[in-house]
Amino acid sequence: MKAVILAAGEGTRMRPLTAARPKVMLPLANKPMLEHVVQACIQAGIRDFVMVTGYREETIKAHFGNGDKWGVRIDYVTQEKQLGTAHAIGCARKYVDGRFVQLNGDMLVDPMHLEKLIKHNEAAVISVKAVDNPSEFGVIVTEGDKVVRIIEKPLVPPAKTVNAGIYLFDATIFEYIDRTQPSPRNEYEITDSMQMMVNEGIHVGFEPLTHVWLDVGRPWDMLDANKALLEKIKPSCEGTVEPLATLHGDVVIGEGSMIRNGAYIIGPVVIGKNCDIGPNCFIRPSTSIGNNVHIGNGVEVKNCVIMDGTKIGHLTYIGDSVVGYDCNFGAGTKVANLRHDGRNIKSIIKGKRVDTGRRKLGVIMGDDVHTGINTSINVGVVIENGSGTKPGEVLMQ
Repeated sequence: MKAVILAAGEGTRMRPLTAARPKVMLPLANKPMLEHVVQACIQAGIRDFVMVTGYREETIKAHFGNGDKWGVRIDYVTQEKQLGTAHAIGCARKYVDGRFVQLNGDMLVDPMHLEKLIKHNEAAVISVKAVDNPSEFGVIVTEGDKVVRIIEKPLVPPAKTVNAGIYLFDATIFEYIDRTQPSPRNEYEITDSMQMMVNEGIHVGFEPLTHVWLDVGRPWDMLDANKALLEKIKPSCEGTVEPLATLHGDVVIGEGSMIRNGAYIIGPVVIGKNCDIGPNCFIRPSTSIGNNVHIGNGVEVKNCVIMDGTKIGHLTYIGDSVVGYDCNFGAGTKVANLRHDGRNIKSIIKGKRVDTGRRKLGVIMGDDVHTGINTSINVGVVIENGSGTKPGEVLMQ
């Protein structure tokens, strides 16, 4: 059994976080989200991988190499133009000689689901999930043990069962990919290929998802995925914790990191290598802190993804935020994360204001951002790579 993982896209909705790396290489619990997908496959017994890469593929290849680090084999194929899921899967055909699982590199999936999926013997199997908002997904209509219809984002969904984007295929799929025509958005959709299979009487099965499944499509989705992963960590310490620091719950501390006196940390929290934490700071649950991060005196961090090399100066507050690489927070920077009226926070994706569905959301900050002292950042603000603020500046949407 092989796994074909689609990892070619940039993830434009994740900008500015993806300006220097593909979405699948953004960190969750201090590992690229693609690595979590690979590890789930390994736990399900899969040892052979084909990664379909494209945008900034060198970052993926540099991290994973040939797979020796994980005891697996990894082949790569480049999708020169991102022309849809069917086209991407078709790019992998010369590396596939039997049945294979197909996943996206930007999702969290439980190994137990993959174990169930690979036990099927149909020509194609779709992973499905019951949701409350099916109109935002591809809806799957079933009869008995087979799929009878696939409808993309219907205005009036005939069912609450949606396509989770995890499949099992045999070589038959490539015949139908070759016959698939471009969709209205000018892409080759794997769901169109599978609908043709259904129309021609081929049994397409389905496997319900009963375990964790998260699709990381927008920057704030990283907070939910990060939280879910941190809930599974086991505490460990390879650094130094001074005697007057306090750790509660599950906390991971990387090699060379220093937790100074007065630091108060409530897990689950992951702290990377060579970090300098404290003194007298407060790190609250569901926070991941990358390598070479400094968190100064009087800083509070809550439910955040903080990437490598970032420095958070004293008397700063950051909550419910995603912070890129090599940022620097001037002393006294404050990030708001809650509207006074309690309504959902809106943010910016591809130049448009959108409802995030979240009551709490701080800043989405790109790489190499520097704030002046006493900067105030309002809820849902997106800051582009390399930006800076003046002392005392207030950032609004």
